[in-house]
Amino acid sequence: MAALAIGMAEFIVVGILPAIATDMQVSLPRAGMIVSVYAVAVAVAAPLLTALTGRMDRRWLAAGLMGVFVVGNLVAYFAPDFATLLVSRALAGAVQGVFYSMATVVAASLVPKARAGEAIAIMFSGLTIALVSGVPLGAFITEAMGWRAAFLMVSVVGALAALVIMLFLPKNIERPAPAHIRDQFKVVLVPRLVLVFAITCIGYGGAFIAFTFLSDILQRVTGFSQNQVGAVLVAYGAAVTVGNMWCAKLADRKGAVPTIFGILAVLTLMLSLLSLVAPHPYAMVPVVMVWGAVAFGSIPVLQLYVVQQAKRLAPTSLDASSSMNISAFNAGIALGAWAGGIVVARSGVMATGPAAAAVVAVSVLLVLVSGWLDRRDCAAERARHGGRCADEVASAA
Repeated sequence: MAALAIGMAEFIVVGILPAIATDMQVSLPRAGMIVSVYAVAVAVAAPLLTALTGRMDRRWLAAGLMGVFVVGNLVAYFAPDFATLLVSRALAGAVQGVFYSMATVVAASLVPKARAGEAIAIMFSGLTIALVSGVPLGAFITEAMGWRAAFLMVSVVGALAALVIMLFLPKNIERPAPAHIRDQFKVVLVPRLVLVFAITCIGYGGAFIAFTFLSDILQRVTGFSQNQVGAVLVAYGAAVTVGNMWCAKLADRKGAVPTIFGILAVLTLMLSLLSLVAPHPYAMVPVVMVWGAVAFGSIPVLQLYVVQQAKRLAPTSLDASSSMNISAFNAGIALGAWAGGIVVARSGVMATGPAAAAVVAVSVLLVLVSGWLDRRDCAAERARHGGRCADEVASAA
């Protein structure tokens, strides 16, 4: 439920960005800073707050984080100007990184190892529900009562999540030994982990060159009304829900690398088609749905992959690796939204699809490199100790 509230706060602006730009009297690329500032706050705060809160009880930490999150979104609701709105987004965003990094490790630790990917996906299902219901609901609420009411809705869901956490999250949850702040950044000295962070940043973030301005494309190019955009986002979110669970289960069966490769390859294809299908509603909707299924289906798989690599290469830095990957997600979002604003200002919204496809294609190449390195390392391990490599075990399963 907390992931639902956080997901709504992060992505709700995609459906209401044109309304915010109009009301605040700023250009659409400038309004896109709302996405970038939020993502930068997540990227910066995740490793720092993960270290500072390492000794805290997980249940109290989660509830406290949601309290700060509620305050941030209430500030957005009352924001008198664009600068205050940006501050509110930074405050709410600071919560997300440490929450997701903590929740990823907790979810994986509470289930058998073979179901770790599925457990992480279930936790992240709150994010997919946000895309199914929260984002389109935000568009509908904006149409009826204005964009500020959408942030009020997020605040209410966040407050309910804090209550649910205190009532249902287990007490005395086992957690890794807390790391010093400097330990949080040691993971960036591990080349194999840095490669995973790069895949996350470029592959997931590249899509935001186009995703940040999806609502504007659907309205101005495809010709949908605000309410029709909400309906399209419902379909998008439904596809995200299916893709999230299916991709996670596929990763448990076939391995993380083959799954990530397939996800990013399909994402590249969908983004490259965007400018061709955008003027045609019946073609645009299926492309948007497949886009959503693979883009957000990558989240639990990439998190699973970084945890797997950390267990092998930096076993004392699981939380640090997880939080740094959350930072990579959001650094990608920030850079993608920023780059998308530049593309829109110079070439228009229709140029965002090809630009996003080109960036995501780079991550596909990085996945191939990472998979080759995994096979090389596993083969060396097998030669020394016998047995099978991780990818062989996954294939046999």
